Amino acid sequence: MAYSVFLFLFGLVIGLVAVASNPSPYFAALGLVLVSGMGCGVLISYGGPFLSLVLFLVYLGGMLVVFAYSAALAAEPYPEGWGSGSVVMHMILYMLGVFFITVLFWGSWCGFWGVSVDELVEFSFFRVDISGISLMYSVGGKMLVIGACVLLLTLFVVLELTRGLGRGTLRAV
Repeated sequence: MAYSVFLFLFGLVIGLVAVASNPSPYFAALGLVLVSGMGCGVLISYGGPFLSLVLFLVYLGGMLVVFAYSAALAAEPYPEGWGSGSVVMHMILYMLGVFFITVLFWGSWCGFWGVSVDELVEFSFFRVDISGISLMYSVGGKMLVIGACVLLLTLFVVLELTRGLGRGTLRAV
C-alpha cells in the first residue's frame, strides 16, 4: 500500500511539473489529466473511493470545457512539446525546486499521515466519504444549487466573451 501511495504522489508531482513548465495548452491539459488521476489515486488509497470518482468525473468534465476553449482560442500551428529545450530546462528547474523543498522538510513529515480512513473503522458507524456526500445533499443543498447557478452563469459569460464579432466561439486570436 505504501508503494502505491508513493507512486501516486510521485506521479502527482511529475504532472504538476509538466503543467507548470509547458506553455502549450495541449500538453498542459494532458498534464492536468495526469494530475487529477494521480490525486484521485491518493484519495482512493486513503479511503475515499466515492469522493475520488466524483472529483475525477467533475474535474475532467471541467477540464474538457477549458481545453476546448483554450485550444480554440490559442490555435498554434507548431506547439512546444515536452522535448523542446525551454520546456526541458523549466522541468529540470522545477524538479530541483521540489527536491530542495523536500530536503528542507524531510525530518518533519511524519506522524498520523500514514493511516487511512478504513483503518479507523471501529471509531465510526459510517464510511467517511459516503456520509460526507449525504450531508452535502441534505444540509448543504442550498449551497449546491447556488454553486450550480454560478457555474451556469460563468458558462454564459465565457461564451459571450469568446463570441467576438458574430463569428462564433471558434476563432483564432
